[in-house]
Amino acid sequence: MHTGDADEYANYIADTGFRAYGETPGNRGAWMLRRDEDGRTEFLTLSMWESLDAVKAFAGEDHEAAVLYPEDEQYLIETDPKVKHYEVVDRVDPD
Repeated sequence: MHTGDADEYANYIADTGFRAYGETPGNRGAWMLRRDEDGRTEFLTLSMWESLDAVKAFAGEDHEAAVLYPEDEQYLIETDPKVKHYEVVDRVDPD
């Protein structure tokens, strides 16, 4: 997306996807990452879930399809219609 739209889009995601994450049982947190470069901005969202069933409660049975919201098209230059799921195998907690 164009960097000029990035702050507005971040607020939009907070009000749509992130709000839905928080309202879905089994969500264990989420992060929105942002990278600005050469007038364009990329966002990456990461969410943690306690089970695949919890993911499906949020995303539906086709849990590998990206959940998009009505105004996404007005902001996004490109989107990957698929999401990837990973299993946590280790972590580091700060002291």
